[in-house]
Amino acid sequence: MTQLKRFMIERDIPAIGQMSAAELCAAASASNQALEQIGTGIQWVQSYVARDKTFCIYLADSEAAIRKHSELSGIPVGAITEVPQVIDPLTAKS
Repeated sequence: MTQLKRFMIERDIPAIGQMSAAELCAAASASNQALEQIGTGIQWVQSYVARDKTFCIYLADSEAAIRKHSELSGIPVGAITEVPQVIDPLTAKS
């Protein structure tokens, strides 16, 4: 089994920050359906919703898997950035 890498996906989605709970639920459902179609090699961790963007954290074996997810879900992809390390407040105590 291939080890999954962490990616941050920036998506430009006009007015997403003003979408209703039902609209966000529909987007999440489309994402989940695409993940089911792909099967292994990709996992959605969470997304942060801003005014006209989302910043999504995924675990995936490749950028290609993320692009396939975008194609199947209909959710656009802007930038894809691999995130090899994470720091937080506890990092200072290491």
